[in-house]
Amino acid sequence: MSTEQVDVREVQKQISKIVDPEIGMPIVEMNLIDKLDIKDGQVDVEYHATTQFCPPVFALKISQDLKDSLLLVKGVKSAKVVVTGHYFADAINKQVNKPVGLETPPADPAQKT
Repeated sequence: MSTEQVDVREVQKQISKIVDPEIGMPIVEMNLIDKLDIKDGQVDVEYHATTQFCPPVFALKISQDLKDSLLLVKGVKSAKVVVTGHYFADAINKQVNKPVGLETPPADPAQKT
């Protein structure tokens, strides 16, 4: 079984496209990326929020955009994104990194108990 190599330059290219929606600058230009690890198709990114009290909706968007863009890179099997230095970091990290398929489906209003 062959393992497809992940091109680190492609990963960096994707990360450089992520823009802080409040400030309007790429997060790479603001030096927010603290860690980037690539191993066996798994990409782990750790970044810090611009401020501890960055609006959670923006921190969540940055995290989700990062994860979505990493999963577009050829050879990437999974991605984990962790934000640090944010007062809502735990909740954001859980939301962005929750396993696919484990979401609780919405209740069917037509179903009677």
